[in-house]
Amino acid sequence: MRLKRTVIVLVAMGLAGCGTTTAAQPSPTGPGVLDVARASPPAPGGEVGGASTEFAAATDLAAWVKLSDTEKDVDRIAKLDVNTTVKGSLYLEPKTSTWFDGFRGPFVYQELAGDIVMHARVKVEGKKGAKPKRKFSLGGLMARVPGTYDKPTWMSVTTGTAEKSGQVEAKYTLNGGSKPLEVPVKAGWVDLVLARAGRLAAALYREEGGAWKVARRWPSELPEVLQWGVTAYTDWDSYAALKKDAAQGNAKQIKGLPDLKLTVDFVHFLRPELPEYADPLNTASVSDAALIKTLTPAGA
Repeated sequence: MRLKRTVIVLVAMGLAGCGTTTAAQPSPTGPGVLDVARASPPAPGGEVGGASTEFAAATDLAAWVKLSDTEKDVDRIAKLDVNTTVKGSLYLEPKTSTWFDGFRGPFVYQELAGDIVMHARVKVEGKKGAKPKRKFSLGGLMARVPGTYDKPTWMSVTTGTAEKSGQVEAKYTLNGGSKPLEVPVKAGWVDLVLARAGRLAAALYREEGGAWKVARRWPSELPEVLQWGVTAYTDWDSYAALKKDAAQGNAKQIKGLPDLKLTVDFVHFLRPELPEYADPLNTASVSDAALIKTLTPAGA
């Protein structure tokens, strides 16, 4: 179910102007503009599609691995199961933890190669309420460059409580420097998409009953193979004096007041199709509407 490469060339991610797009006009004759009519939804199926998981049975968890196991880190997961705590879903409850700059948190993933759209339906709650009360209690999707402990490199789209409750956070971390962006969202179920397509990385979201929106686009030169998966973390304030010391914060389990429950209905993996003439970092070449059609499943 996993795509693996025996040789991985790690290419430094070009992040100058992270999170920005341009509006320079493409050629007025037409080529260079991907309009909505010509945009194609990502293709399901194939080997990467086989990594998709509906979380209908406890055995579905076998295809996923914990970062704490594969890279010998502290296990910051208090509870993880499939079709047990919540029927037909993956359930993840983190201990006090975070993914920010050089800090590491819980991560459950599959290793996959190539351009990918990862689509999931998630719900983040507090332990005793609809919203987590502790700051930076977020859950959702993440794609990480393997083995980047010294120079952490990953991207994520999560939902929950950031500085304020009811947020979607899109975050790109390059060599241990995080650049997050938060946008407001209603509590409850949220659809999330995290994608890599050529030199584009992107995060999208949709509130239940709403329309897809682009949270962020980033310029990206990612290695062929990434760890694609699910993360949840909580309770940043309990790091206290260690907030500026990632090495010490990562060395042990921080005691605190974790307040997050993550439920994941499904995770689907698809192949995006972007024509070579289109510049996905230029909104005049690929509008938000065209990008949404390109990076969200047909009919979703």
